[in-house]
Order: sequence, then C-alpha cells, then structure tokens
Amino acid sequence: MAVVPLKDILDPAFEARYGVPAINIFNDLTMEGVLAGAVEANSPVILQTSVKTVRSIGSRVLFDMWRSMTRGIEVPVTLHLDHCPDRDVITDCLRVGWNSVLFDASELPVEENQRQTIEVVAEARRHGAQVEGEIEAITGVEDDHGSDEVSRQQTLEVALAFIDATGVDVFAPSIGNAHGSYKAAPVLDADRVTQLVEARSIPIALHGGSGLSAEQFADLIARGCAKVNISTALKETYMQSSLAFLKQAEQRAKWDPPSLFKHTRADVVALVTDLCKQFGSAGKGGR
Repeated sequence: MAVVPLKDILDPAFEARYGVPAINIFNDLTMEGVLAGAVEANSPVILQTSVKTVRSIGSRVLFDMWRSMTRGIEVPVTLHLDHCPDRDVITDCLRVGWNSVLFDASELPVEENQRQTIEVVAEARRHGAQVEGEIEAITGVEDDHGSDEVSRQQTLEVALAFIDATGVDVFAPSIGNAHGSYKAAPVLDADRVTQLVEARSIPIALHGGSGLSAEQFADLIARGCAKVNISTALKETYMQSSLAFLKQAEQRAKWDPPSLFKHTRADVVALVTDLCKQFGSAGKGGR
C-alpha cells in the first residue's frame, strides 16, 4: 500500500460501513505519530492539514515531510486540506501534491458556493485529486476558521442539487455537530445522513467528531459517515501529554527533549489506534 486517492480509501469504507479517521496534524511529530498509529492498527488513514498549518509551516515543507514519512508505508494513506475558503491556498496545495481538498465556501450564498465549487472540482481533477464540499458552516472555531453562530440548515433538495451540480466526491452536512469541545451532549440530526445517502449514495464526512459518544459514532458510521474528522482530540492529547511530562521533568529537574517527544508520540499513537478500532477501520489496511 502507499499514498492513494481519497476515493480509494472512502469507497470501500462507505460500501462496508466503517469509518476512516481523518486526523488534523499540526507538526512533524503528530504527522509521524498518526501514520505510525495507522500502521500499528493496520488501518487506512486520512491525514489532514488546516489552512493555518499550511501557512505556518509552508506547503512545500509539509509535503516534503509527508512524502518522506509515507515512503514505503504499509497501509493506504491520503493527504487532505481541511476547511479552506481561500482558492489560492487550494491551488497551491493541489500543485504541490495534496490528494484532496475541502473547499469551504459555506459563508457564501449557496449559488455562489456551487459556482466556485464546480471550478474547484475541475481544478482538482486536473491534478488527479478529489473534493469535499459543504453548504452549511459547521458550528465552532477551529484553527482560526469558523464561527460559534449556528448556521441555517439548507433543505435536502438544495443539498442534493449542490451534489449533482458540483460532482463533489464527499459531502459534509451540518447535523448539529460542532468543532471543538462540546459544552453539552449534542443533539444530532442523524436522519439527514440517511436521507442524503439514500438519495445519492455519496460518502458523508462527519465533522466535529471529538467528543461524540461511541453510540453516536457507531450510528452515524452505519448510516454512511465514512470520513470521521478528528482535530480537538489530537490537540488535547498532544498538549496534555506534554504538560504531564514537563511537570515530572520539573520535579526531577531533568530536561531531556527527546524523552518528551517519545512520551508524547506514544500517546498520539495510542489515540490513533483506539480511533481506528472504534470506527471499524482497524485491520482494513490490506496487510
């Protein structure tokens, strides 16, 4: 196995009704740890980068890291640009080698969103890449993108017309999910996933996955959420693991960065393997 198109990962997951973790990394340690966790679980994985991460590290540096870390990898992996409203960033990432992008024009009127998404899909196809689309903003702020205001949900007919006109490969509906940590248990409109899948048989992307219950994950994946986004859980694991180690280092007055990295990496790998098992992708890596 190796780096593959997004469809090569999502189509089997959608058909067999398991979910593939789509995890937002933010540095070299998290990139390597997520990939290592997928290999350990023998699972496909979607590695995601935010616009903030692309801008802070640089698309070329990020892609060179990705190419180096995935050389000879034993499970299917793909590189995805998450929530990007900036067409220039999309163009840059596609040219460099990203396998798929989420063009997030959800703040625009649906008609303009649709017009531009058609253009992005055509651009992605020229690079052999896929596109995720959405017409409603997912509540919450993540990596400086988004809003805490709940956006208006479009009708099913509008969503289906958007899917038909644009030819997107994955669709991300708003179903009461939210980015970041949930302040209360979310009430999800799971039936909307079923309605979309029954009408168009398209893989659904579940955003705001960090903090959902095991029962909610299982139900949504069974309905067709083949791509399960995780960002906050990785950030919390990374920072809490590092903080715990640093507190111990302070008590011992022993400062050894490689030991910190090893400790944090182990917790990242454990998070990823647990997600793969929970979503049903463990053992689906083809080894």
